[in-house]
Amino acid sequence: MPQPDTKWSHSDLLSVLARSAPDALKPFAEGLMPQLGDLEVLHSRTGLVMLPMRDTAQGTAFHLGEILVSEAHLRRGPHEGYGMRKGRDLEAAMAMALVDLALDAGLAVPNCQAFVAAQHRLHEDEDRATLCRVEATRVDMETF
Repeated sequence: MPQPDTKWSHSDLLSVLARSAPDALKPFAEGLMPQLGDLEVLHSRTGLVMLPMRDTAQGTAFHLGEILVSEAHLRRGPHEGYGMRKGRDLEAAMAMALVDLALDAGLAVPNCQAFVAAQHRLHEDEDRATLCRVEATRVDMETF
């Protein structure tokens, strides 16, 4: 992932927004709505998608099963925004799509980038804490 002062790839941006807590994402996106004006909602729906996994022993890909997702796709003139999140939370998917649309349209870019960077730092801290908890359970065993 890029540093806060660099440009985010679209994939990195959507990954961060998909992990963002709804109670942070929704109010931020709501604040963008007056700047975005009239929007066309292309999709706002829930559905099932296959969850791909990789076998760590052989490196082959397989589908673990299906997961419920919420999806939103918006358009404002030539600009589009997209959001897909785990679970049944159409408002959070719509909020994600609003942030994506604002960045695509060049609106509130510094605020959106600062929000994404702050969320990314929060996710890094959460991941670090999880890895520390996992490491604390590791057992070193001698093999004969």
